[in-house]
Amino acid sequence: MLVSCWSVKGGVGTTVVAAALALTLARDGPGRRSAGLHGNGHGALLADLAGDLGATLGVAEPEGPGLAGWLAAGDDVPADALARLEQPVAPGLGLLPRGSGGLRPQRAQALAGLLSAEDRTVVVDCGRLGGPGAAAVIAAASQRSLLVTRACYLGLRRVGAAPVDASGVVLVREVGRSLGPRDVEDAAGAPVVAELALDPAVARAVDAGLLATRLPRSFERTLRSLA
Repeated sequence: MLVSCWSVKGGVGTTVVAAALALTLARDGPGRRSAGLHGNGHGALLADLAGDLGATLGVAEPEGPGLAGWLAAGDDVPADALARLEQPVAPGLGLLPRGSGGLRPQRAQALAGLLSAEDRTVVVDCGRLGGPGAAAVIAAASQRSLLVTRACYLGLRRVGAAPVDASGVVLVREVGRSLGPRDVEDAAGAPVVAELALDPAVARAVDAGLLATRLPRSFERTLRSLA
């Protein structure tokens, strides 16, 4: 299954949600075996189109090419090119880094097809979708297209202009907001499928590069319903 996480406004927590969801999937399915990109089929795979997943998980950005390079390489790339990009970041979890350069949209549909064919669940951090492009193509092709948002008027007013439709919403709750889940659902035209409270423990884990080992139980319990 291909799951995309995206937003219409920066700073809402899309990358952390994508990382936490993939970590949860990897922990819940360590016994699954099939032929995946990395040859073992265990757990889950993260694809980084926004550029911050490595830092969020506390791993160094590889010096070689990433998904940006794959998208720019043309149709004659080797069949195992994606597998060569993958790096392990946690037990049962691999990461396809973004790499440097722009994300050319011409081969985005081919990338979506390869990721959809993966035997592991693939979670893609599409970042903020400001218009059509490679990330929007991937989000539109996903079996689950998750809008990550807060109940913020400035963000919700942009949802109608999003280049893709959401199949569900992950709502990051903030104390004191006057808007609630029903307002979010009305704006997005999709159900709220998970609600995550802002947790200082998550920010501390990200700052320390320890999210992969210190994911709060509350996040795991909530995100497990999306697995």
